[in-house]
Amino acid sequence: MKTFFILAAALLLSASLFTFAQAAPPAKPEAFYAPDPEDPILKELEARDKKLQDEAQAKTDAIVKEQEAKKEKEKDDEKALRFDMKGIRHPSSAGDFKVQAWHFPPVPQYLTGTCWAFSTVSYYESEIKRLHDKEIKLSEMWTVYWEYVEKAKGYIATRGNSVFDEGSESEAVPRVWKTYGIVPESAYAGVLDKNGLHDHAPMVEEMKAYLAYCKANNYWDEPQIISAIKGIMNKTMGEPPAEVKWEGRTYTPQAFLADVCGLKMDDYVPFISTLQAPFWTRAELKVEDNWWHDAQYLNVPLDVFYGIITRAVKAGSTLAIGGDVTEPGYNGYEKIAVVADFDIPPEMIGQSAREMRIESGSTADDHGIHLVGWTQIDGQDWFLIKDSARAARKAPPEGYLFYRGDYVKLKMLSFTVHKSFVEDVLEKFAKKEKR
Repeated sequence: MKTFFILAAALLLSASLFTFAQAAPPAKPEAFYAPDPEDPILKELEARDKKLQDEAQAKTDAIVKEQEAKKEKEKDDEKALRFDMKGIRHPSSAGDFKVQAWHFPPVPQYLTGTCWAFSTVSYYESEIKRLHDKEIKLSEMWTVYWEYVEKAKGYIATRGNSVFDEGSESEAVPRVWKTYGIVPESAYAGVLDKNGLHDHAPMVEEMKAYLAYCKANNYWDEPQIISAIKGIMNKTMGEPPAEVKWEGRTYTPQAFLADVCGLKMDDYVPFISTLQAPFWTRAELKVEDNWWHDAQYLNVPLDVFYGIITRAVKAGSTLAIGGDVTEPGYNGYEKIAVVADFDIPPEMIGQSAREMRIESGSTADDHGIHLVGWTQIDGQDWFLIKDSARAARKAPPEGYLFYRGDYVKLKMLSFTVHKSFVEDVLEKFAKKEKR
């Protein structure tokens, strides 16, 4: 009986163990992280490669640094071809000019490429004084702001094939003012920096990069793009006002132009002198800064071109004028611009000599200036030039240069003058256009 019970118990235990084994199978292996053992040989090879790379980079860095230092030294040692001014009798101050029209003191453009605005706005300030005996300091940056807007629109319209940069022409000013009006400088200085100095380099680069992105992505939503361009400018220049107060009254910019400044922008005439188009016809000034391809310049022979300049300034007018400022005879320290006799003798300066330099690119559209006075020394014409660029601040009187007549004949590309000083020329144009 005892043996029976033992055997029964064993059978029961065996059955229980079998049932348990079926109910709870062994646990499966679980994933876990463990250190990855490094191969000592591979580690040694990698360390060697890293050392070689560092040594190569250090050598490259040293060579690049040496080359950059060399370039900097070459730049510091760089010399420009100059003309010895000894023996040239020339004006020494603004007071030496027999004829000098009213103008505001020179204003520096600082780190901007907006000479076209400074010179032409200055010209129209002088016109307000000449025509209405009012002294109104106008905002250069107002015109610059809206010209950038127009350039951006041109860039969009041409799908990125129009120039967008700092330069422009004197003719941009009346074109901008006809649409946007003008405001006094007191209403819009166009600079937010506390130092009050114009610096457009970062702003322009940001606008150009944004427009390049739009072109690369074929994105041409004009309202959105113009809004972005304005936003970029507003950070540096500030937002232009919609209205201005002047002598107790409120004006829109368009009303300020018409009612306070009293300027009629269609009364101003631009001139060029080039063989690229027939004389006594309207033509395009073919330079990059004429980005909108204005073809309303009156093209006249050089003797007429120069004659208008001299007679207008002698009669009390000033002129917005532009051309080349990179000649050996152009010297800011000496304050004068003349044609070097080793370039061309004065008596040889004529239409062909002028055109050759335009065609070759040695006469370029570098700079806009304001011609405000005239005198003669030893039978030579000299013109007083109000200039916003740094070249005019290398020696006193700051903001002025003195251009001799030969330099104006050979190197100046265009100018703008009031129609009242060229009535005979306009009459001749009208007769030619009727034919």
